[in-house]
Amino acid sequence: MQLNTRTWGEGDRIALLIHGIMADHRTWRKVGPALAARGYRVIAVDLRGHGASGRGEYTAELFADDLVETLPAGAELALGHSLGGLSLSLAVERLRPSRAVYSDPAWSVNTPQDTAGSEGISPDLFAQFKSATREMVAGLNPRWEDEDVDIELETLKVWDENTAFGLATMFGADLAPAKAVIPSLVQFAEASFLYDAAEAARLRARGFEVRTVKGAGHTLHRDDFEGFMASLDGWI
Repeated sequence: MQLNTRTWGEGDRIALLIHGIMADHRTWRKVGPALAARGYRVIAVDLRGHGASGRGEYTAELFADDLVETLPAGAELALGHSLGGLSLSLAVERLRPSRAVYSDPAWSVNTPQDTAGSEGISPDLFAQFKSATREMVAGLNPRWEDEDVDIELETLKVWDENTAFGLATMFGADLAPAKAVIPSLVQFAEASFLYDAAEAARLRARGFEVRTVKGAGHTLHRDDFEGFMASLDGWI
């Protein structure tokens, strides 16, 4: 599927941005211009079921295939957040960017059954967020600017919640790559619900550089834009 895209800048270098579930290209409202100011032509997609892209079946493999069909191979940088990180990891050998950044990637999403003492995460929980109120979005993301809350509410309106059910097999699964096939950075949120120190050590052993953005939650680039950009030092 050819995906809807948004481009910033006209630089000679190409950077690719891939958002997480429930979002679309608008989540990168600060990141796109910041990379363009560094000389990149930045291309951000709307994944299938999100934004202005088409609807259809939903699997991690189809998300990855869409990236390959839509985006140019050989970009200098590819960055994926959450579901976008998972999708990028499944497409990276075909897209072959010079460097990849995985921002709190959805390689390990706990279910209620395997999360001791917590409510856990499930497809139903994601789908229910389709009807989230402003108070809910702001309360869950206290560090977001008002514009980000506005954008989240708009993206939820056009998001197909069936994406959550189509991706049900990823809940509770270990989807981390066996190795880093190109130079790769993993950014962890300090308050990540996906990772811990043991997972960071495992990824380092597989050839990934791992950095933590102090104080940030899952959506690092919205929680702490400056910290997010600082964490990319040497990679952009």
